[in-house]
Amino acid sequence: MEFFDKLSSFLWGWPMIVMLIGTHLYLTVRLRFPQRYLFKAIRLSVTPDKGTSGDVSQFGALATALAATIGTGNIVGVATAVAMGGPGAVLWCWLTGVLGMATKYSEGLLAIKFRVRQSDGSMLGGPMYALERGLGLKWLAVLFAVFTMCASLGIGASVQANSISTICFDSYNIPTVLVGSIVALLAALVVIGGVKSIARVCGALVPFMALFYVVGCIYIIGINFTHVWPAIKLICESAFNPAAAGGGFVGGSVIIAARYGIARGLFSNESGLGSAPIVAAAAQTRNPVRQALVSSTGTFWDTVVICALTGIVIVSSVLAHPDISFSDGAALTRVAFSKIPVVGTPFLVIGLVTFAFTTILGWCYYGEMAVEYLKGKRWTIVYRIIYILVVFAGSVVNLVIVWNVADCMNALMAIPNLISLILLSGVLVKETRHYLWEHRLEDSMPDNS
Repeated sequence: MEFFDKLSSFLWGWPMIVMLIGTHLYLTVRLRFPQRYLFKAIRLSVTPDKGTSGDVSQFGALATALAATIGTGNIVGVATAVAMGGPGAVLWCWLTGVLGMATKYSEGLLAIKFRVRQSDGSMLGGPMYALERGLGLKWLAVLFAVFTMCASLGIGASVQANSISTICFDSYNIPTVLVGSIVALLAALVVIGGVKSIARVCGALVPFMALFYVVGCIYIIGINFTHVWPAIKLICESAFNPAAAGGGFVGGSVIIAARYGIARGLFSNESGLGSAPIVAAAAQTRNPVRQALVSSTGTFWDTVVICALTGIVIVSSVLAHPDISFSDGAALTRVAFSKIPVVGTPFLVIGLVTFAFTTILGWCYYGEMAVEYLKGKRWTIVYRIIYILVVFAGSVVNLVIVWNVADCMNALMAIPNLISLILLSGVLVKETRHYLWEHRLEDSMPDNS
């Protein structure tokens, strides 16, 4: 436990932050700020690209990626960043989302560019295929797949299942064994159908859960209306001058505020980790840039919208109720949502449970594709069985060490993925110039499968 705790702290410390932010900035500048095409990207995400190759719609791929990224980190994680780094951490978290859109765009583009069509017509893709087919680095592709498989069993299965069982027991005293059995059964019913089943369920749940949570945040902001503008000003001022926070907020430096805000934003939206492009490769799209634009909206919704709303809710609630304890992020979140009369606690429970469950579904697909890359399709059934068993086990056991191991695997996934993004940046520029800058988004790409 001590080893993985130290390793996790190191991997998610300044070296990883510098690598990820550096990549975000580099790709943002080299690709001429792809963030400016946000509204075009949102339109494409809800427009079916009919008559194209792929397993699921562009929206289905986006919903599955969002299912895996929008999770407890968007709720409790942001509050933890505020508790540890002060209100300024919210602005740093938000900025990572804005810059991270360029990286998520790039990941989506490479996923389509280097994907492989199977004999049954299904598509396989992700950083492992970009590393192997684009750079010839098979050994690095294998490492990425191994890290992804391990991370899926940790952060995807056991940790999320434990979050569900814990909050159900703490809020309503429901036995963890019962919760674990139900979650494992529901997950099994979905994942047994593969990516089409996962995308269909995520496509239904993700818009609901996001809207549900956003409505709750807007309600709390309405209650704290007189403190909202002061909260926004405080977030912006304390990002560069933590002493401006005052009151009950934690003191510190700009470095501390930036560290916690950036780390939480990166961990939440997964831009640069290489997870989202695995499902982006299954999208029905006519060329790589269309799906790249759609993929970039995932980071926008996850961090620029949901994490920002959470941050404003937390900070405005603290200003409205100075007696709120700063003991931990979970406590801050519970107190903030308790301000919704009668339905506050159920609102938070439903939000957390839904977020965690869809994360289980999304990460199952990521792990399954990693296993298929390593061992072949016949092993995916074995993986699904193991995954469901881990979901149940995660609901009933102590997961202190699992959290740290999962954090380590997530960070290790990023390293090979970032290498592929930097070394293949010339491909990114070439494809972007052809389809986007020269206005050929309606063209179809040649079949390179």
